Amino acid sequence: MFGLQLGVTAGSVRIMSNAVPIIAGAEPVSHAGSSLGALVLHGFTGNPGSMRIIADAFVAEGWSVEMPRLPGHGTTIEDMMETSFDDWSAEAERAYQKLADSCERVVVIGLSMGGSLTLWLGTRHAEIAGLVAINPAAVIGPDMATMVQDMLAAGEKVMPGIGSDIAKEGVVETAYADTPLLQLKSLMEASQRIEPQLPRITSPLLLLTSENDHVVPPTDSDHVASVVSGPVEREIYPLSYHVITMDHEAEAVVARTLEFAKARTS
Repeated sequence: MFGLQLGVTAGSVRIMSNAVPIIAGAEPVSHAGSSLGALVLHGFTGNPGSMRIIADAFVAEGWSVEMPRLPGHGTTIEDMMETSFDDWSAEAERAYQKLADSCERVVVIGLSMGGSLTLWLGTRHAEIAGLVAINPAAVIGPDMATMVQDMLAAGEKVMPGIGSDIAKEGVVETAYADTPLLQLKSLMEASQRIEPQLPRITSPLLLLTSENDHVVPPTDSDHVASVVSGPVEREIYPLSYHVITMDHEAEAVVARTLEFAKARTS
């Protein structure tokens, strides 16, 4: 959606998007490697920084990697207020097609909303070699939907941020401080559309779930596991919160993800 202007500096701004600074560490990854491809997707109001450890691991293994910065993310919340799920899913689809056009096999890995997009791609592309959904948002409770609708009706535009749910002391996710309500509504409406399609997923699925998640209930993963049609593998992590890729068990998540991806593409 945004045109990129390269501008490397010694400060915190390394890439410009329509003259809007990208948050340091939120830069996307596009790496041409082997005929094996990995698509890596970040979460809602977050940015690629939360998933960089996974993207870097696949790059180190020689894979081709795409980790897009989803439209409106990693810059300012005002940018995000101009976007919707249609923009985020279109970017995920674009990145997937780029890998599919050049790779023999592709796996998709996503955190939170990135996990939702991973599942969405799985409903559309049975040829995906493997799906890794990390604390995916899959079920929208009626109370949450009503709360957001009531806040919008009252003229509210944002609610407190949902980022940086991390148990590890001193680690902070560079997500937005606030959550834009219209965009949250867009995500919830998309989740409601995707949920009935989950049985269409036949690709092997690895679900990685934080036992103590304060953003997405672990029961969302339980539901996904119970309705998809393909084989499911699961891991539960007791020490980390929602952003597990930046938390105590991040290295274990990377190792398990690589193990699964290699097994599915061998």
